[in-house]
Amino acid sequence: MNKVVALLLLFTLFIMPVNGTGKTNEIKPVKNVILLIPDGTSLATVSIARWLQWYNHPELSKLNIDPYLCGTVRTHSSNAPIGDSAPTTSCYMTGYPSRTGYVSTYPESDPVNDIYPNDPARAFQPLTTVLEAGKLLHNKAAGLVFTCEFPHATPADCSAHSYNRSKYEWIAPQMVHNGLSVVIGGGVSLLSEESETYLKTNGYAVYKNDLNGMRKDTSDKIWALYGNREMAYDIDRDPTQQPSLAEMTRIAIEKLSTDENGFFLMVEGSKIDWAAHGNDPVGMATDFLAFDRACGVALQFAQKDGETAVIIAPDHGNSGISLGVRHCGGYDKLTKDQLFHAFSQFKLTAEGFAEKLNSEPASEVQNIFREYAGFELNEQELEALYHCSSYKNSPIPENERSSEGIEPSLYSGSLNTFISKLITSKTCFGFTTGGHTGEEVFLAGYHPQGDIPLGMHTNIELNEYLCNLFGFNRDVLDELTGQNFAPHTEVFKDYTCEIIPSKEEKGSPTLVVKNKKKQLNIKPFTNIVTEGKKGEKEIRINTVIVYVDKNNTFYLPGDLAEYMK
Repeated sequence: MNKVVALLLLFTLFIMPVNGTGKTNEIKPVKNVILLIPDGTSLATVSIARWLQWYNHPELSKLNIDPYLCGTVRTHSSNAPIGDSAPTTSCYMTGYPSRTGYVSTYPESDPVNDIYPNDPARAFQPLTTVLEAGKLLHNKAAGLVFTCEFPHATPADCSAHSYNRSKYEWIAPQMVHNGLSVVIGGGVSLLSEESETYLKTNGYAVYKNDLNGMRKDTSDKIWALYGNREMAYDIDRDPTQQPSLAEMTRIAIEKLSTDENGFFLMVEGSKIDWAAHGNDPVGMATDFLAFDRACGVALQFAQKDGETAVIIAPDHGNSGISLGVRHCGGYDKLTKDQLFHAFSQFKLTAEGFAEKLNSEPASEVQNIFREYAGFELNEQELEALYHCSSYKNSPIPENERSSEGIEPSLYSGSLNTFISKLITSKTCFGFTTGGHTGEEVFLAGYHPQGDIPLGMHTNIELNEYLCNLFGFNRDVLDELTGQNFAPHTEVFKDYTCEIIPSKEEKGSPTLVVKNKKKQLNIKPFTNIVTEGKKGEKEIRINTVIVYVDKNNTFYLPGDLAEYMK
C-alpha cells in the first residue's frame, strides 16, 4: 500500500457519517440549496439577540431559526482547533480543513499538529467547492449575498482559491470569472474597471451604490455592490442607500429560482464577526437579528417551493461573549428590565456612534448620547471620551491626551473601542477575547422530506451533507479537483512551457505553452485562455485558472492539453 493511499484511508477513519447511520447516500437530493452563515456567531450571541428582540417586541419571543435548530458543528483548521473564516468555511465548501488564511486550498502538511493526516504532495492545490460542483455537474445557477466586501474570506471560499485570504488581487477576478449568476454585497472599490467591463460584456447588470437600480432590475444575472468596501451595520444603515440582508436574500432567490436547473446560494451575516472582534454587543445582536430575518426569507421560500433545502451554521465562534459576568454583582437575580432595558436603548453600533461623534461638534456630545443611547455621559466617561486619540472633535489637543487619571475600564486610544467598552459597561455582558473561539456552533436545517442532520457534526460532515443534497458525495469533489485543478507541469508535460513574469508590480505571470504548430497563452485567475502567438482565438473554460507563487504552478483543467494537438 503506497503512502498516499494509506493516508487517505486513515483520513476516512476520522470521518463519521453525516446522519449517524453510515448511510449518507439516503439523503434525498433537492433542486436548490441555500446555505446561511452568521460569521463568528457564538451561541451566547444568539441568546442575547433573542432576548433583545423579545424585550423590544413582546410578540416575538422566538427567532426565525428556532424551529429548525437541530444540532451543533465542530469547526476547526487543519492543524488547530480554532479557525478563522477562511479555512472553516473552506471546509464547509470543499470537505477539507485547511490552514489559517487559506481560501478553498489544500493545506501544507504539519505532521506534528495536523488534526487529520494529509498529503504533502497536494499542498496549495485549489479545491473544488460545492458551489462549483453544482455548476459543473448540474448546470445550476449560483449566488452570493453578504455584507462584507466581496473578496472577503467567506464569499471567496465559495468561488475562489488562494493560500492567502488577503490577496484580493487574486481572489476578486476569480469571483468575477467563475460564472456566479447573482452577487449582492459590499466592495464597490474592489471591482476593477476590467472586471466590470467583463461582467457587462457577458450579460450582467452591474449596480454600484444604486439601490433603486437593483430593485428595478429584471435581469437574471446581476452584480450589485454597496459601500466603498464593506456595507454598514444593519442598525447604522441608511435604508434609502443600502438594502437589508433580508431584501438582498429575497432578490437573490427571486433571480436564481428562475433557473430551471436549480441553484446554490450562500448568504453571510458578515459583520456579526466584525462586531465580535470589537467586543461591540450592539453590533453583534442587531446584525444577528438582521441575519435571522434573512433566514426567515430563505425558510419561507423553501417551505413554499418544496424543492429547496436550507442549512444555517456559523463558521466559528468569536469573542467569548457571555450573558452574565463576574463584576456585575448579583446578575443572576436581575430582572429582564435590569438586564436589557439600558441595552435596548442603543440605536447605533460603536462604529455608528464614533462616526456620529466625529461628525458633530463636542457641544453636541450629550445630545447624541441622549438620543442614541438614552443617557448622558458622567464626568469620568466624558473625560475618557475627550482623551481618545481618534476623537476628532475633542476640546483637548491631541498631544495632551493620555490615560493618566482615566478610568482604566474605559480608556482607549480608539474611539470605537471606547464606545464598545462604554456600551458593555451598561450591561451584564462579558468578553474573554477580541478574537475567534473554538466552541461548537449551532446547526439549523430544513429539508422538504425532513432529511436534516441531527446531533453534533464536524465541518467535514457538513460538507458531505451539502454534497448529498445535490446528489453526489465528497469523492466527486476530489474527482472534479483532479480534472479542473491539475498542475500545469502534468497537463503540459509533453510540451514546452514558459512562465513569463508580469511587468506590473502586482501583476500575475503568464504561462505560455508551445509546440511546433500551436501556442496557448494562459493568464491566471480568469476562465479565459487565448490561442496563437498574438492570442487570436479565445477559449472559455468552465472553471477558473489559479496560479500559486509558492510552487510556481498553474492549476488548470487537464483537457486544455487537447488544444495543443
